[in-house]
Amino acid sequence: MLLFIDSVPFYWVPVFIFFARILDVSLGTLRIMFVSKGLRWKATLLGFIEVLIWIIIVAQIFQNLDNWLNYVAYAAGFSAGTFIGMFIEERMKMGIQIFRIIVGKERDALIENLKEHNFRVTSLDGEGKYGPVKVIFTVAKRKRWQELANLVNEHAPNSFYSVEDVKHVSQMDEEVQPQQQDFMTRMLKLKKGV
Repeated sequence: MLLFIDSVPFYWVPVFIFFARILDVSLGTLRIMFVSKGLRWKATLLGFIEVLIWIIIVAQIFQNLDNWLNYVAYAAGFSAGTFIGMFIEERMKMGIQIFRIIVGKERDALIENLKEHNFRVTSLDGEGKYGPVKVIFTVAKRKRWQELANLVNEHAPNSFYSVEDVKHVSQMDEEVQPQQQDFMTRMLKLKKGV
């Protein structure tokens, strides 16, 4: 790859830097997402590729210090890479989120509709500025965010909600399956009297 870069005419170097920087920064954005979700191996692999690309870019800049277009390409690639990385991360819709909904009079209809759409719901009584409210919590996969927002807007348009990423959840309805235990584990439990 380095031989290919060395054979690129000098006037194409800024173009190479621009697109390589987009790739580098986009990978960095995804790496940060994987780190926040606890996906160590994916984050590690992306980090390796990200730094390798960055080193190649910096080497090109140092070999062509007199070309000011390289500096502009580097900065423009960083900006474009940030935008594209965020776009890709948004489209991937990975992870789990907690939704907090504060609702007044429409609380019962909203809770029932959330349950009908297979959202796990926990609700608490609260007191707001204008009287009693329900604080509703639900945890769902990020890809269901729009579905939840539509339900809230349809059944409780005056409610307030906030959304936050969650790193770990003990169980999700879609993932709850009885765990099969191997023969050895069952035997050890019998020996211990469990």
